[in-house]
Amino acid sequence: MATENVVIIGTGPAGLTAAIYAARANLNPLIVEGEQPGGQLTITSDVENYPGFPEGVMGPELMVHFRKQAERFGTRFQTGRVTKITPQGKSFELSIDNGGPITAHTVILATGASAKWLGLESEKKFYGKGVSACATCDGFFFRNQDIAVVGGGDTAMEEANFLTRFAKTVTVIHRRDSLRASKIMVDRATKNPKIKFIWDTEVSEILGEKGVEKLSLKNLKTGAKSELAVTGIFIAIGHEPNTAPFRDLLKTDESGYVLVEPGTTKTNIPGLFAAGDVSDKLYRQAVTAAGMGCMAALEAERYLEDQGVGH
Repeated sequence: MATENVVIIGTGPAGLTAAIYAARANLNPLIVEGEQPGGQLTITSDVENYPGFPEGVMGPELMVHFRKQAERFGTRFQTGRVTKITPQGKSFELSIDNGGPITAHTVILATGASAKWLGLESEKKFYGKGVSACATCDGFFFRNQDIAVVGGGDTAMEEANFLTRFAKTVTVIHRRDSLRASKIMVDRATKNPKIKFIWDTEVSEILGEKGVEKLSLKNLKTGAKSELAVTGIFIAIGHEPNTAPFRDLLKTDESGYVLVEPGTTKTNIPGLFAAGDVSDKLYRQAVTAAGMGCMAALEAERYLEDQGVGH
């Protein structure tokens, strides 16, 4: 079995950008794509902040462009889930759930992160029609509208504050009677005249015809039910990096994000690189993920040269 120069796990902006750069460097990369090719952007409707698309672009369409560009330079694709990465000397063996193992000189982990959701059927129904998990992606579409944010941590406060740039009002709905966010974020949110709070409450249903029109709420202390009229709801209860199969191998933080050397995509394992949302919990943007994918491919190329393999 031939050893691949570069195997990239994931087909979001980070993985496909890494493939474009690796392919142009004649490294003949192989991408292993999971059950959601294209990553989170495939469930994002309008992308208006990706450079080069002045009129905006649909998330799935943007990922088709990425993929075609990677294919044009000879990137190969294999469907499957990588269940384990095992170092073997200076190479790696990747276990795949639906086929034999793959061996590789270098691996770029670009499996991304998944937004945590409330778990409501109506949440899926209205995704992209008023339900979002990314204020910087979708806040612009809610100018002068009443919207809600669910959550009580730093992410929720950041999203709420950001959304006040566009929205008429932002109502934060939190399950507890106090916020988990840092003091500076709490102060900023509570002093913002556009932000209101509903405490001890959960969203039990999202209601509407073609899009979000109102929320059905339940007070967790009294059981009292109420409704809140909004045209958008942002779920800000955190993200889960898709690193579960690799946490015994890679150094991660307490949330499971892969730790990399500052200013690089190098992990604690030489030859194994991490790019995009799998290691970035701060920016989580398509353009930063793409930039990290570029870095990972260039670093993999240098690593291969130092090892005397590749090309």
